[in-house]
Amino acid sequence: MLTTKPIPVGVSNRHLHISERDLWQLFGPGYRLSRLRDISQKGQYAAHETVEAVGPQGRIQNIRIVGPPRAQTQLEISPSDAYRLGVAAPVRYSGDLEGTPGITLIGPQGELHLSRGVIIPQRHIHMSPRDAREFGVHDRARVMVAAPVPGQLNPMHESRRLIFDNVLVRVDPSFVLDFHIDTDEANAAGLRNGDSVYLLGFPTSRRWLPRGNGSQKMTSGRRFCKSAKSASMHKPE
Repeated sequence: MLTTKPIPVGVSNRHLHISERDLWQLFGPGYRLSRLRDISQKGQYAAHETVEAVGPQGRIQNIRIVGPPRAQTQLEISPSDAYRLGVAAPVRYSGDLEGTPGITLIGPQGELHLSRGVIIPQRHIHMSPRDAREFGVHDRARVMVAAPVPGQLNPMHESRRLIFDNVLVRVDPSFVLDFHIDTDEANAAGLRNGDSVYLLGFPTSRRWLPRGNGSQKMTSGRRFCKSAKSASMHKPE
């Protein structure tokens, strides 16, 4: 059963997850990341270190590395970033890198030519198992999210409220409740870090299934929609 519990928003700027081997290629043998600040998910942090990405049509400097190092390197960018770099980055969930384009990364001690690894991250919600039970969803479910919650709207501005469809749910005991979107999506809805959204229901007319470890694959399915009471419970300002 769906709940009116608000979900915090985490706006994800472009960033790099990097393997230890690739970290050493860019920053020198044995180099270790230095923590700048913790981020919403347990054990992860924004590092002091940044790199430059060079694509066929442009470059972007000061891309923050998110630690700790991972098994494989991936660059997560927005559609606007992809246009600026000149790469045809697909929308994928983290770690699903098959068939993705590569990029050149430049660090203080070297360059790295990735053959793959550039993605636009699929919008998703991190949940703990307890959160998932409360919201009535399961790992890899697809939901609709309404943003922003009425009451956050600035009375001096017209509303840009919208509904995010095909939002992937990921469930893990280490996860902290958070709705992750990129900067393009946040700007379209007028959302900022710390704002709240709510779960509206499930996608209608089509059923979206994750391919591999989480990117989207569409299959036909029975029309299915379950709307939350929250759509009518909040009084617009």
